[in-house]
Formats: sequence, structure tokens, C-alpha cells
Amino acid sequence: MEDATKSSHGGENNSDLEEDRSSEEDFGTSELGTKEYWEDTYQRELETFKDIGDVGEIWFGEESMSRVLRWMDKAKIPESASVLDIGTGNGAFLVELAKQGYKNLTGIDYSPASVELAKSVLQAEDLSNVPVKEMDFLNCQGELKGFDVCIDKGTFDAISLNPGNKAEGKKLYVQTLKDALKDNGFFSITSCNWTKEQLLERFSEDPRKHHRWWMDIS
Repeated sequence: MEDATKSSHGGENNSDLEEDRSSEEDFGTSELGTKEYWEDTYQRELETFKDIGDVGEIWFGEESMSRVLRWMDKAKIPESASVLDIGTGNGAFLVELAKQGYKNLTGIDYSPASVELAKSVLQAEDLSNVPVKEMDFLNCQGELKGFDVCIDKGTFDAISLNPGNKAEGKKLYVQTLKDALKDNGFFSITSCNWTKEQLLERFSEDPRKHHRWWMDIS
């Protein structure tokens, strides 16, 4: 489902909020929410890439990348826009963005193996100039600022599955996102765990900034 929505900051519906909180209380945890899981996963994919050149799994599949690219085209995101790929994984989406002409790209991931894999994949595509940084989005110490577009394909889902303090993690995510985005910036999120309504509620909490959200609920 594709849905482009500008954030609104009107009065809150208490019943909707209670339903959202209830849903989150029932939301289970998983190893997919741990750094160890992703480090192991990307270490295996890095070894496979070195052996046979296979970039590994495309999170949500190649069609999910195409949907985000179609949205960017429809939203008239200029090729000069500064774009942050949150939780870049194997860097495959950075490659697609570069092929579409986007020139000001940055990828981050908290997994060292992911960063090494993404850099290797980009180098193989002659895109070594695209920076990929080892960085935890929830603990970036204010380093992420001034992006026109932030893109998330599964990172918020993973944070929501963390067996630790996932409630605090989700709050930190929202704050970091709003600090990273310029005023009137764009945020694209692809999720298989949350509904459109829950995501809108989660990311429309700060009345001081006006951002535009695009959601792909898989």
C-alpha cells in the first residue's frame, strides 16, 4: 500500500492513543531486534559476497525499493537532495538511488559487518564515493543533521522487536529522526509490523516541526 501523508498536529484522539498503546503492549520481541543477530547475518553475507559476489537478501524485496523510488519521483525529490538510508544493510538501496541519479547519499548501520559489506557492494558498482558510516541511529550523539530525506526499510521494525527497552528505543528513534531532518523534510518508512494509523501517530508527536511522511505497509 502506498500512502503519502503530510504530518498534522491537531487534537489527539484518546481512544486511538489507547488502542495504539494496547497494540504496542501486545507486540512481541524477537532476536531480529538485536545487534548480535544482524552482525551475524551480515558477517555471513559479507563472506558470501567475497566468495561469489552475491549481495544477499534485499530487505522487503526489490519491489519495495521500486515503490520508494516511485514515491521519490512523484514527490519530485531533486537529485541534489541529501538522503540518509537508515540501517543500510548491504547497501543495495544506496546503489539503486545512485543509479537513479541521486548524488548526495549517506548510509548508516550499527553493524560493522553491514558497513563493510555495503562498502564492498558500492565499490563493486564503482560507487566508492558514497559514504557508509558505522553508527547506531539511536546513539548518534547529534551527528545526523540537515537531511532532506530519511529512508527506513525495516529499521524501526527491528527496534520495535528489541528484547531490551523497546519503548525507550522507539522514543529515541523519533527524536533522532526529527533532529536529522530539515524542516519540511521527507521521511519514507517501509514496515511489516505497524499499520498506517499507528505510524502516523508515532511520528506526528512534535508540533514544532512539519515533515512529510510516506508509508509502505508490507
